[in-house]
Amino acid sequence: MTYRATIGLEVHAELKTQTKMFCSCKNDPDEASPNVNVCPICLAHPGTLPVINKQAVEHVLRVGSAIGSKLADFTEFDRKSYFYPDIPKGYQISQYEFPLVAGGKLADIDVTRVHLEEDTARSTHAKDKSLIDFNRAGVPLMELVTEPVIHDAETAGHFARELQLLLRTLGASDANLEKGEMRIEANISVSKDDNLGTKVEVKNLNSFRSVERAIAYELKRQEDLIERGESVVQATRGWNESTQETFHQRFKEGSADYRYFPDPDLPKLLLSDLPEWSKKNLMSSLPELPWERRERYMKAYGTSEEVSAYISATRARSDFFDNVANALDNKPTLVKLATNYITSDLAGIVVTGEQEAFDTISPEAFSVLIRMTENGDLSSRGAKDVLTLMVENGGDPQVLAKEHGLLQEHDESALGECVAKVISEEPTAVEEYKKGKEAILQYLIGKCMKASNGAGNPKSFAKLLKDALTK
Repeated sequence: MTYRATIGLEVHAELKTQTKMFCSCKNDPDEASPNVNVCPICLAHPGTLPVINKQAVEHVLRVGSAIGSKLADFTEFDRKSYFYPDIPKGYQISQYEFPLVAGGKLADIDVTRVHLEEDTARSTHAKDKSLIDFNRAGVPLMELVTEPVIHDAETAGHFARELQLLLRTLGASDANLEKGEMRIEANISVSKDDNLGTKVEVKNLNSFRSVERAIAYELKRQEDLIERGESVVQATRGWNESTQETFHQRFKEGSADYRYFPDPDLPKLLLSDLPEWSKKNLMSSLPELPWERRERYMKAYGTSEEVSAYISATRARSDFFDNVANALDNKPTLVKLATNYITSDLAGIVVTGEQEAFDTISPEAFSVLIRMTENGDLSSRGAKDVLTLMVENGGDPQVLAKEHGLLQEHDESALGECVAKVISEEPTAVEEYKKGKEAILQYLIGKCMKASNGAGNPKSFAKLLKDALTK
């Protein structure tokens, strides 16, 4: 039987701000020492009062502007009541009825809302105890909720990747899943018709691959339950990376269980009273967005959709590409050659750590390498070798090519000796060429390249061979 899958995503992203959401403690996701960035406010000491972080609000409004959302005129913060050791107040400050952002679309997926809240502390569980690090408690946290309009795991994964790229492009979040800076939850149901099935939430998926695999597994699990005549129970489940299975955590709460009510310690916000947050000003503050960049590459340089997506996948890659194109005067033939080396050879060089090969060489030096290749100073093989040396050790491509004997010879007198030698040793091929078999020329060029130990320029050999064989 064919089942209809329905998926909605909830994505949390820690925002890049100097301080936490409601206090002046440092927002530092890389702090290694526990319970350093804490104060009476984020530890919920009696009598303390929170203050709204303006930069965090602006980050969310810029995200909403980028995806075509409706920005709130009136908004407020609410208390979401629940008890857990990582919530020092016994409630979380969040938004319920009046979020900062409503609607919008990203990667062709409708967005329901984007709101702002505070993060929880970090829990570490051992055999006989649990430890709490409050450095993360109170960090600004953006939550984006999609409409339940996704119908397969791959589309969900694509949306999550696009959101990460947008957040990084806007400078709103580093959104590293492995560091917990971006956390994805999927609401999944299946049904035999267009009606929605029973929703199951799978929480805290910490990689895009986990998102796709968890959704695929959960869809199959629910279908199998229905096939056996059993019911799908609304619940929250986790994902076990080792077994590649979801597992039961708890039965799902409803919004009434959280007893939302407006936070009496925080002011209501009338965004229309703040000119700097007008839609016009927010839109003018946006950089070139990822989908705009991909479109520009395809129009300006004729890159394919796949290549444009690869170059635009990180800000570092796209900045590198733009700088290379500018250094090459945006000449189509040179940029096309550069694109080939970027997406194949440079992308294929593995660099340890979090760096890519793009991070280890300058666009200017890479552009010199491309010009040398185009001019015939380097063969394709030589260019690959020099590129590897540049990534590993840095340096000027012209100096590296000379030091390692990779420069191609252009001197016709030196190359002429190789040509004469090949013509004398290959009488059959020479005769076939003279009879009109022009394809044999490539064979003779290859022989010349071998005779010169790869130092000759193929174009120069082609010219000398033609001249010699037409006399």
